[in-house]
Amino acid sequence: MTSVSETISTTQGELEKLVGDLRGLLANRDLDGIPEIKQLRQRLDDGVQTVRDAAVRAAQQAADQAKDAARAADRYAHDEPWRVASAALAVGALVGFLLARR
Repeated sequence: MTSVSETISTTQGELEKLVGDLRGLLANRDLDGIPEIKQLRQRLDDGVQTVRDAAVRAAQQAADQAKDAARAADRYAHDEPWRVASAALAVGALVGFLLARR
């Protein structure tokens, strides 16, 4: 199972490769005579920067959500230790039962 960070890294790598190929195509000096190419180059650079900023924001939000979930779990474990211990005991008993049946 791939993690979110691996998926983001793979997607980012593919996007960077695609942008690099497109930049290589647009860098062709034979195209400098076409006025729309300069505008297209600028739009490409702006779009890449926008995507990078969005990816950074998404990663930061995911990290913040993970931290909030960890804090909530920690708070619950400290507020209700017997419930957590009971749940751990139940899960351990179930796993033990399933392994014993093997």
